Amino acid sequence: MSPNGRRIGLAAFVVGGLVVASGLAFFVSPRASSEPDGLENVANEEGFADTGTDHALDDAPTAGYEVRGVDDDGLSTGLAGLIGVALTFAATGLLFLVVRRSSRRRDRSTGGTAAPPTAARISATRH
Repeated sequence: MSPNGRRIGLAAFVVGGLVVASGLAFFVSPRASSEPDGLENVANEEGFADTGTDHALDDAPTAGYEVRGVDDDGLSTGLAGLIGVALTFAATGLLFLVVRRSSRRRDRSTGGTAAPPTAARISATRH
């Protein structure tokens, strides 16, 4: 397959994943159960739920899976989900670029001659 065909395939995969994740975050997350999750349920049953303290980011704009200032609960939760998807996608993209850039620097420092070992070369060195 040509390099251009592979990049289009990867781009389509990433965009498709972003669309699916965004759709789930916006349309499905507002319909999630409002019942306590497993950890919160155990804390209630064992009687230590009231001893918890506020999280350091409790005043963040998206704390509690809601966007502050949006009155519609469903819309607020959906927007918080979209913001979470966008931040996760951006952090992952940044990490990918850093790893890719460091890999290219390593290749340049070795003159581009450091090829990964192949089965034939490994086999030849053992005999």
